[in-house]
Amino acid sequence: LSLSLSSSCVPVTCIAISVCLQGEFVLVSDRQADASFLIHHFLSFYLRAGCKVCFLGLVQSFSHYSAVGQRLGVNLVQARDRGQLVFLEGLKDSLGTLLQEEPGPHANTLDFLSSPRPELRQLFEFVQRSVSPGPGEEGAGPVLIVDDLSVLLSLGLSPSALTDFSHYCRAAVCTELQGSVVVLVRTAEEEEEEE
Repeated sequence: LSLSLSSSCVPVTCIAISVCLQGEFVLVSDRQADASFLIHHFLSFYLRAGCKVCFLGLVQSFSHYSAVGQRLGVNLVQARDRGQLVFLEGLKDSLGTLLQEEPGPHANTLDFLSSPRPELRQLFEFVQRSVSPGPGEEGAGPVLIVDDLSVLLSLGLSPSALTDFSHYCRAAVCTELQGSVVVLVRTAEEEEEEE
């Protein structure tokens, strides 16, 4: 389990973070242990700090994150209802896109799933709209949390498309808005060579 901060680029083992990282890109990579507890930690931490959070939940449903949030003392439903949390439910929305069902609240965001040349432009534009401050909104910088970016590889996107998406998000959220980005990437254990 490692946590990398963009300014130092040195992986460190982390149990809890107690400072608000503004303008930082945090890459959480798990190889031998499940790091999803860090995603839950960051989500509850930033919501308690009053930050506007855009959460791309590509692995679990909103109900799952909400149940864990309740145990951590954060009500995700209330945060979503008051506009502090924008949640993209990747599982549900991707199924709707693939089955060509009626458009949901995030229509076209996952159109890359049915495109012959998948790109993440629509997803990035969704992130931009979600983290942009509204009229009269001030306070801590916005936060983008992605659980789990590597899922997009299995949906046909190239590593370069994910890298471009990450760079665009970092520029928009960290640099322009002085917010933070937290991304979970799962890596497969390298197979040991047989001797």
